[in-house]
Amino acid sequence: MKNVPELFGELVFNEAVMQKRLPEQTYRAMKKAIGEGKRLDIELAGVVAAAMRDWAVEKGATHFTHWFQPMTGITAEKHDSFITPSGDGGVIMEFSGKELVRGEPDASSLPSGGLRATFEARGYTAWDPTSFAFIKDGTLCIPTAFCSYGGEALDKKTPLLRSMEAINKQTLRILRLFGNNDVTSVKTTVGPEQEYFLIDRKMYEKREDLRFTGRTLFGAKPPKGQELDDHYFGTIPTRVVDFMKELDHELWRLGVLAKTRHNETAPAQHELAPIFGTTNIATDHNQLTMEMMKKIAARHNLVCLLHEKPFAGVNGSGKHNNWSISTNTGANLLEPGDTPHENAQFLLFLCAVIKAVDLHQDMLRASVATAGNDHRLGAGEAPPAIISMFLGDDISEMLDSIERDEDYDAREKVQMKVGVHVLPRFNKDTTDRNRTSPFAFTGNKFEFRMPGSSLSVAGPNIVLNTAVADVLDGFAEELEKADNFKDALHDLIIRTIKEHKRIIFNGNGYDDAWIKEATEVRGLLNLDTTPKALLSYLSPKNIELFGKHKVFSETEMRSRYDIMVQNYCNVVHIEAVTMLDMVRKDIMPAISGYTLKLTAALASKKQLGLSLCVSYEETTLTTLCELLGRINFCTGALETMVKNSEGLGKGQEAAEYYERKVLPAMAELRKAVDEAETLTDRADWPYPAYSEMLYGIE
Repeated sequence: MKNVPELFGELVFNEAVMQKRLPEQTYRAMKKAIGEGKRLDIELAGVVAAAMRDWAVEKGATHFTHWFQPMTGITAEKHDSFITPSGDGGVIMEFSGKELVRGEPDASSLPSGGLRATFEARGYTAWDPTSFAFIKDGTLCIPTAFCSYGGEALDKKTPLLRSMEAINKQTLRILRLFGNNDVTSVKTTVGPEQEYFLIDRKMYEKREDLRFTGRTLFGAKPPKGQELDDHYFGTIPTRVVDFMKELDHELWRLGVLAKTRHNETAPAQHELAPIFGTTNIATDHNQLTMEMMKKIAARHNLVCLLHEKPFAGVNGSGKHNNWSISTNTGANLLEPGDTPHENAQFLLFLCAVIKAVDLHQDMLRASVATAGNDHRLGAGEAPPAIISMFLGDDISEMLDSIERDEDYDAREKVQMKVGVHVLPRFNKDTTDRNRTSPFAFTGNKFEFRMPGSSLSVAGPNIVLNTAVADVLDGFAEELEKADNFKDALHDLIIRTIKEHKRIIFNGNGYDDAWIKEATEVRGLLNLDTTPKALLSYLSPKNIELFGKHKVFSETEMRSRYDIMVQNYCNVVHIEAVTMLDMVRKDIMPAISGYTLKLTAALASKKQLGLSLCVSYEETTLTTLCELLGRINFCTGALETMVKNSEGLGKGQEAAEYYERKVLPAMAELRKAVDEAETLTDRADWPYPAYSEMLYGIE
């Protein structure tokens, strides 16, 4: 068996492979394309395609595909074989530069948000040379952007690459002002931590709600949830360890830097964390990670659940987006250094992020807005819907002193002592972590904790890149005009802190007092539902922001709003219809059947004169009959609401109707059903219980 260094990236047409297989001139051109975003001409693309084909065929590949990320939230691919007729009745394996650079998938059945009519089927995929091609299931996968016949972005990669160009351009302007002329390119980096649940496949197959919606629509609370905190970092069950081993192995072969694995807080919940990478590559890798999690789980008779809240009453799953800015010379621009108060460049970039988050809190919230994430935000270590920034005491005190224009006495490093002589001593961090903060500074990066587990990280990073690029643009414009750079820089930093410090909050994000302070005193936004948040895409200031930096046109902004609103409506509608199906066909018949058993048992006891032994049957029967009546009433009410929703279309009015009317009706129905589950014989209940699913893997 190969060791890890040998197998890492063996299915990737990476830089090492290119250096071996490409002519020197072509290899240098590819290096520039990857490192500096330089365009590769079609002749050189033909040389790359030939080398890529030979390498892929040697690895057993028979097909190639342009692997892209449409607005479905998952990846898409259309496979074409390498075969071409040879003229003598045989075939040869061909792959041209044109096939590498451009594809033409039918785009009519993918979400476009009104960018095109259904009958307009043509779409184009365009090779992204900055993200390495790889082999998956015997197919050469070429990461690509996806656009319409009119050139509008139909995917998540295109605007992400545009946003990376925007922040690169503006960051270079700032670095030049500091006299840094060695840097030729700047890229944002991301390390997306991925949380997920694993359950036994047999139980999953018996749950209609999990199969159709990804979450349990019914389920009584088990006797034990996560109250004892014994699952977090606990011993990993053997079946899960086997799954994790294979997952790591397959991800490493695909060049994914899977680093950390452990049990998460809720029972049956786990996490995988990678080493950070360039944002567009990290996004591609995270999409691959989610796909491989599902595939490999199936091999172990498990199911990987990526929904944000598959089980009520325990922690949901997020995807913490660890974001920073790095130069091609290896510098992290958010690294404070030993004396951050004297590091003017760090302070300026820190202030840029603070201002960007404050000014564009609405778009950051909108970038993570989904029906599933609404169930998660605000509890169980997930941050609230109100955007704020955690900087920690040390950085916050430093900014306070700068705002007052006073000298700052940096805290000395404190040695960690735990009272046991044999244990090593080490310096403790200057600040604690805050698990309730949506946007937390964690030493040399910001951890955006709001994205849900099933979300592509492209969306949040598009917003972050563009928002920070816009602030840096304003900073550069002001500083470039200044007569005295140092004085202007000093004044700019102080002014930015004063004007945007309202977004900084180091306390408990779950506290009711914070919600009141945030909205009533600080004037922060509380976009607590997806329908509210998605309206941010239509805000003139946001349309102007993304248009200015050529990340989204107004048409593309409106299309994304339309797609996400429609998706919200469809998700809630499917959940409501699934609930009705489960209740009508399984749950009410099961309860009714059990009441008949109780009735028969009650009659038998009375006939035998066992009057002292009938209280259980009488009490349970009475309660279940009342609950059955409530369930029937709630089912009828939900049916009516679902029927009424069908005339509203799939726009804002419908989304608000689903949020205000349908979801509360679903909650009422669930409440009655879950209570009935606690009174019904386990053998008569039609679905596996929470206790079986959450504790069914050893």
